[in-house]
Amino acid sequence: MLLSSSSSSFGLMNVVEHRATQKAHPFGDERTVDQAFPGAIHEKDADPFLMCDDFSMKSKGAEKDPDRFPVDWHPHRGIDVLTYLKSGIGRHGDSLGNRETYKTPGMQWMSTSSGVYHAEGGGTPKGVDNDGFQIWVNVPASEKLKDPRYGTVPPEKLPLVDMSNNTHARVLAGEFNVSSDKKVSGSFRSVQPVLIVDFEIKQNGFISFAVPEIMNNCLIYLYRGSGSIQGQSFRAKHVVRLDASSETQRVVKLEATENNEMHVFLFAGKRLNEPISWHGPIVMNTQEQLVQTFQDLKNGKFPPKRVNWN
Repeated sequence: MLLSSSSSSFGLMNVVEHRATQKAHPFGDERTVDQAFPGAIHEKDADPFLMCDDFSMKSKGAEKDPDRFPVDWHPHRGIDVLTYLKSGIGRHGDSLGNRETYKTPGMQWMSTSSGVYHAEGGGTPKGVDNDGFQIWVNVPASEKLKDPRYGTVPPEKLPLVDMSNNTHARVLAGEFNVSSDKKVSGSFRSVQPVLIVDFEIKQNGFISFAVPEIMNNCLIYLYRGSGSIQGQSFRAKHVVRLDASSETQRVVKLEATENNEMHVFLFAGKRLNEPISWHGPIVMNTQEQLVQTFQDLKNGKFPPKRVNWN
């Protein structure tokens, strides 16, 4: 919620830790990303968030073959996946039969649940930048083997909302109070309760808001520019973890400098506090579940729900 007279009694959340992103190679080749978590913040501390990869790549050209993608076909199970593109043309294919392209800023998301094969990219003309983020959110053990779901969100469904004070926001997931009498809900329908907001704060801009009490973890990722978080100065490619355990200290305060813009993500969520057994694109709760998944892959039983293919 935005701060008002009714919420002025809330104090600032304390900074627990802050770390720089780490370079990662999620594609197994020369392509790199800036990884906010788990590269900077361990997945146990980022719970329920597992991964945030920040990427910027020149397109090698739009793909003409409908089954070929720069990020080739690969499996997922047990997580919610969001691809949020700020430039370029998004393109997606999956084992549920979805084939989508979308303009940017836009996004596509999946609750992979019991299993999905998917592939991405190849929609952007040659030489044009593909800038964006891939975000993974963990889901409860009870939800990991349910039927998968999918959604595409074009720019008109992902508006940039004027928050005043030289600040704008896109709400990707959860419900955010953009004024005293207006809420905006994100289109990413994650299983676990989360709030994901992309803030664009111009020079001398600022915003203060309270995070809902149900969200007992909160991370801020400053991905471009510089400014202050909770009154402390930070530069781009830094992640700040806040203490969201207090009922009275719920406020996040963001301020850009007079010389620089500040582009930041809010990641707030309800912790799962469940065991994590993770190998590549598969995230389960036990080693036995991981072994079973890879046996299913080997034996042609994955994914259990899919369209027919050759």
